[in-house]
Amino acid sequence: MGDSLEAAIVSFTTGLLFVSVIALFRKDVRSGFRQIFSAVNLKLLPSWRLGAGALGASFVAMQTYAVPIAGVALFTVASLAGQTGISLWVDHVGLAGGSRVIITKRRVIAAIITILAVVVSTWDRFTISNFSLLTIVLAVFSGTWVGVQRALNGQINSYSKASFATSLLNFITGTTFLLFLLLLRTLFTDHSVMNFTSGPWWMFLGGSIGVIYIALSAHIVQHVGVLEFTLFSVGGMLIGSLLIDIIVPTKGTIISGFLIAGILLTYLGVIANGQSRFSRK
Repeated sequence: MGDSLEAAIVSFTTGLLFVSVIALFRKDVRSGFRQIFSAVNLKLLPSWRLGAGALGASFVAMQTYAVPIAGVALFTVASLAGQTGISLWVDHVGLAGGSRVIITKRRVIAAIITILAVVVSTWDRFTISNFSLLTIVLAVFSGTWVGVQRALNGQINSYSKASFATSLLNFITGTTFLLFLLLLRTLFTDHSVMNFTSGPWWMFLGGSIGVIYIALSAHIVQHVGVLEFTLFSVGGMLIGSLLIDIIVPTKGTIISGFLIAGILLTYLGVIANGQSRFSRK
């Protein structure tokens, strides 16, 4: 589509439609959605935490600004640094609703190894058209939003007892926030709204994948913590990148040894973190 904000709106709105259909046919999802607001009414869950989806949408909005300046690879590394750093803290305070996990040297080392793994995997793709320290700082900061979002989703899920209900709430708040940003951009800039039907049909599948991802992550972080989920998900993303390059490569794609080395290094970080769960309290 040539526009990150509108691409995000396509993803969020199609995801919202997908999870709404699920809710229509599943009573447990509708009941779980009501349980979230019951927890708010009973003062068990602070109302501001319902805005977790807006954090994910804010991350996408930051990508819109930072990627053209810093490049995809550098933005990915910087935002991941923010994610892993905040994951140590949210696990330590138990923000996800599970048991607390103390910050240990092993967990810090695991986080550093994972960041290095992404640096290695994207080494041959680093491009910086106009380096800006402020942009990198903002990328790191936006990565912290993702870590907090995962933790809040875990806490919301502890009340909804239905992962798709948590996902539904995320897509409602996220879609609303992105549409608000699009409205502001339309009113205060000369950027026109593109034709949303100009892309291929399969671009509308991304939202449904996001629904499943958020539903799974909200459930998983309650049990393993945000940091461990982040470590495994980074490994999964890198393996997914490798499989895409092998199965449906774009023109000129070369299987990079850096990507393979990054995957191996990622799971070294997972191993380094392996014993930290015994430090729970």
